[in-house]
Parts: sequence; structure tokens; C-alpha cells
Amino acid sequence: MSTIYFTEEHLLFRQSLKDFLQKEVVPHVEEWERTGTIDRFIWKKFGEMGYFGLATPEAYGGLGLDIFYTVILLEELQKINSGGFAAAIWAHAYLAMTHLNKEANDDIKERYLTPSVDGEKIGCLCITEPFGGSDVASMRTTAIKKEDKYILNGSKTFITNGVYADYMIVAAKTDMELGNKGISIFVVDRKSKGVTANKLNKLGWRASDTAELAFDNVEVPLKNLMGKENMGFSYIMEHFSLERLIMGVNAHARAEYALDYALQYMSEREAFGKTIDKFQALRHRVVDLHADIEMCKQYNYYVAGRLDKGEYVVKEATISKLKSTKMADEVAYECLQFLGGYGYIEDYPMARLLRDSRLGPIGGGTSEILREIIAKIIIDKKEYRPAAD
Repeated sequence: MSTIYFTEEHLLFRQSLKDFLQKEVVPHVEEWERTGTIDRFIWKKFGEMGYFGLATPEAYGGLGLDIFYTVILLEELQKINSGGFAAAIWAHAYLAMTHLNKEANDDIKERYLTPSVDGEKIGCLCITEPFGGSDVASMRTTAIKKEDKYILNGSKTFITNGVYADYMIVAAKTDMELGNKGISIFVVDRKSKGVTANKLNKLGWRASDTAELAFDNVEVPLKNLMGKENMGFSYIMEHFSLERLIMGVNAHARAEYALDYALQYMSEREAFGKTIDKFQALRHRVVDLHADIEMCKQYNYYVAGRLDKGEYVVKEATISKLKSTKMADEVAYECLQFLGGYGYIEDYPMARLLRDSRLGPIGGGTSEILREIIAKIIIDKKEYRPAAD
């Protein structure tokens, strides 16, 4: 049955994806969570199914589909209870590949985008730095032009796919005098001399690799510049809308999964002669959580619809991430409580879900930074605009 956002084709895609994830991914999740390494074969399978090319034009091997196919992919990835695996997939497809789709020339697209769609190359996006955090403009990494190349020096941290990626989309300052107006974007091969990676040990997202990267006099060919020199900050800000919406969608889907699981448990767990879903105190808490999820979900769909039409939704996407990730944390906390002692046991899904959810208000811009961005828009009347062509 179609809805205002999803057609029959969308619903068929969702069911096919569910079946794929249950068959090809779920049997391996526990191993990947334990080892922190996702086997390479699954990337190729995702590529064969077209899942990496949903937003990529057909000219480069993609499907060129509307954003609600992406929404479905994100939602279903959250419902296999491995935030790390989900992050590895969407960080490749919607962080690294978004820059390839938007800023790369035909040569770079042929070398990196098409293999990314096929699952033959894995990408990561390198913006955050050890001393900068959410303050992109303060980055210290430099790319100094020297004859026929740029010399890249600096470091990045909290980079999803940073250890096992085949290429990196790297932001660096090409003009130190211009501040945030002197940042450029490059595609850098992971095997380049001078690139080193240190894998970080995280509270959650255990299946994914998260790295601190160092660049020591790395030579980057001039042809690997993405878009225009010194336009990188505008590109980054523009694509933050998609990243923040992604994290908002992840949050509502994660919360939905948590509440569904808790309700199933509550319908089976008995206390004082009846199942615990019959106790009014718990029933009313469930209602509040359901209402919060539904409000965030419908708002996120609204923002996705506007983004799909090409609108610049920096405020709306920032609100999406701010409110949805806070809601998801609260839902995970309450659902763990519904399970009582079993919620605290690793054999049940809620403990991992609680840990994975906690990254939501941190990654892609902390909630504190997001509030300041929104404050600038609604109080200071600041206008954010897309990068000029």
C-alpha cells in the first residue's frame, strides 16, 4: 500500500532489502561486532544489488533513484542492530560518495565513483581533526601546491572506514591566510606514501573501524582536487544537511526497532499474574515513546522530501538530527528499563543498541554545535547558502 512518501515500488524495494539483510548480513553481525572488522565480500554483494548506487546517476553505474530509497536503506540497516555495520555502509555511500557525485570531475568519477558503486572500492570522509572537533574552520591540515602536486600534512580523527578504506575524501587548507575560505577537498589513495592509520577503541559501533589518520608529506596529484580550489568549506557545509538528515533517520528507525523489541518482550514477560504490557505505568510510558518516534519520523520524511526537490534545508536537517538523536537515546534508555535485568545482559539486543545510540548526539556535529547553528539562523538571522557553481 503506497503512502504520501512511499510508492508500491518503494515498498517492494524495502521487502527485498529486508530479505537480503537477513540472508547476507545478519548471520555475520556477531562476528563483525566481536572482531571490529567487516568482511570485504559483503561490500561486493551490496554493490551487486545496487545499494551503493541509489543516489548515483546511471552514467556512473548507479540507479539515480529518489531519496526515499535511501531512507528505506537507512531504516532497514538500523533494524539489524549493528550501528557499526550501518555506519560503515552509509559513511561510504553518503559521506564519501556524496562528494564524488557532487564535486568530482569525470576522471575522478571513473577512477573512484564507479568502483564505489560496484563495491570494489571503499571510501571515507576525512574532515574532523583532533584539535578541531565540530569546528571545521579551525582545521590545521594543509595541502600546499608544489609544481604538479599538493603536499598534504596533518591529521584527522573519528573517521569511519578510516582503516580499511581504499580512498579518502580529505579536507585541507590550501590557503592559510583565508581561514575557512581557504579549504579544498581532495581524493587521496589510501596506499599513498605517508598515510598511516590508528584504529580507535570505541564504546559502541563496534563492527565499524574508526581511525585517527596522519598525513606526512603525502603527494596528491593536482588532478585529485575536487571541485574548485578554496571552495571546500562551502561543499562541506552543503553536504552536512544530508549527513544530519541521515543521522536523524537512523535515530527514528533505531528507536522504532527498540520499542518494537521491548513491546514483544513485554507481551511475553509476566509479573503478578499478567504480562507487563498490561501495567498502566508501563503502557503510558510506551505511548509517550511511540508519539515521540512518530513525530520525529514524520518530520524527517518531510525534510527528506524537501531535500529531494533540491531545496537547501540546513536548518531543517539540523533540527532533524538534534531532536531525533535525543529522542532515540531516551527511547533506548527506557526500553532497556522495560527489559529489567535482561536489558543489561549482552545476549539481548538492548545493551548494544544503547551504546550505539549514544553516538547520535555526537557524530556529524554535536548537539551543542547544532543548537548554536540553529540559534544563528533563527535569532541572528544568518543565512546559509549552497556553494556557488
